Amino acid sequence: MIGYQELIIIFLIVLLLFGGSKIPELARGLGKGIREFKRAKDDIRDAIDKEDPAKMADKTAEKKDAKMDKDAGKIA
Repeated sequence: MIGYQELIIIFLIVLLLFGGSKIPELARGLGKGIREFKRAKDDIRDAIDKEDPAKMADKTAEKKDAKMDKDAGKIA
């Protein structure tokens, strides 16, 4: 984990490299990139969920059956 001292040193280096006027622009760009990534991740998740709900139910049932078979093997 990064401590406070390391964060201060990193901030000072960034300040020296880019100057005070560029830091807000960099932060805005980083925020937009993170938002875009989250939106794309959510879109992909929604597409997978909407793709075929019946398949999802079949997979869930198969997992339950496999688990029951394993449990039955342990008992026997």
